[in-house]
Amino acid sequence: MQYISSDEILFQLANLPQITFEITDACNLKCKYCGYGEFYNDYDKRENKNLPITKAFAIMDYLVGLWNSEMNISENRNVYIGFYGGEPLLNMTFIEAIIDYVNNKLICPNRHFTFSMTTNGLLLHKYMDFIANHNFSLLISLDGDERGHSYRVDHKGNNSFNQIIKNAKLLQKNFPDYFDKSVNFNAVLHNRNSYEGIFRFIKNEFGKIPNISELNDMGIRGDMKETFKATYRNTYESLMQSEHYDEIEKEMFIKSGSYQSVTTFLHQYSPFVFRNYNELLFGKNDEKRVPTGTCIPFLKRMYVTVNGKILPCERIGHQFSMGQITDDNIVHLDFEQIAAKHNAYLNKVISQCKTCKIVKSCVQCIYNLEDLDGSPVCKGYTNQEEFLRYVSSQMSFLSNHPEDYYRIMEEVIVE
Repeated sequence: MQYISSDEILFQLANLPQITFEITDACNLKCKYCGYGEFYNDYDKRENKNLPITKAFAIMDYLVGLWNSEMNISENRNVYIGFYGGEPLLNMTFIEAIIDYVNNKLICPNRHFTFSMTTNGLLLHKYMDFIANHNFSLLISLDGDERGHSYRVDHKGNNSFNQIIKNAKLLQKNFPDYFDKSVNFNAVLHNRNSYEGIFRFIKNEFGKIPNISELNDMGIRGDMKETFKATYRNTYESLMQSEHYDEIEKEMFIKSGSYQSVTTFLHQYSPFVFRNYNELLFGKNDEKRVPTGTCIPFLKRMYVTVNGKILPCERIGHQFSMGQITDDNIVHLDFEQIAAKHNAYLNKVISQCKTCKIVKSCVQCIYNLEDLDGSPVCKGYTNQEEFLRYVSSQMSFLSNHPEDYYRIMEEVIVE
């Protein structure tokens, strides 16, 4: 195994493409399956706190120092600044301060900045002018029709569906061009909705192709496992149960599991797909950089929690924090320690990776394995027989969808 180094982590930070702030852990909803709710135990206690703006300024100044350094090789890169919660619109003061800071005070000629937000939509009527005028990339949480959305309740147990639909429609009416270009919907699949139901409702109501995801199955409390199982639904199985699944899958395209899988397959196993000119001229290096599908820390993003913890992703349990912004606004990131701990976790699964036949296209993040501090077992481990079935299924998909091969090559891989 090739280990990651402290210099590599520093390099990723100098070329970081996205930073997301958990600007509050307060929420005006109490969704039954919330990732910070009753099903889970891998997050810090929710205390209706706001992330101090001074901590955000501290990490931004820290990153600007790296972005302006000689380690930056991504000239004029766009950096996404994301606002997350809780419900981020409950801390509008923070959002306004960050945007003012970026637009008027931050000196970083090597970067352009774009703002994004995930919201439950309850407060959109108050702040939609500001959001549209600053061209936020906006993701609204909506689980389909009224019954499908019925797990997203307020603190009195009332379904939030009517208010969210009203606000989304108002946003679409008042800012049609912005809505068309920059607004999308995120839905969670569960036992009160279906893949087809979500797709049809959001497509018919708003003309949008939604993102549809499963419930997170990591960090489940022991006493909630049966309730979780009863609530959970698999996206692929639900799609296959749809009357017109092939039509829906084509419209979903890269948002569907099948197209994501075959795109990864082409990337890793096709001799006609090259990620850069070196691969084209000198051939592909078949040796996988590191085992598992785990990203090098900060390759894709940084996530800062409301308590100032620094993680490489919002999908990772807070116990895997890699740094901290202290109460006196000092950024602590020990690159040697981060690399050592990350490599130690990789070491725990390397023996499985060495004999796994799908290691080249693995998408398993080690931080989402159970018992990572003990003896983790990878659920995606694939033997030779299973791998041949995987290859056969990908080739069958391409054979049955020849036109989509060209679409993947042109719209996904090239871009």
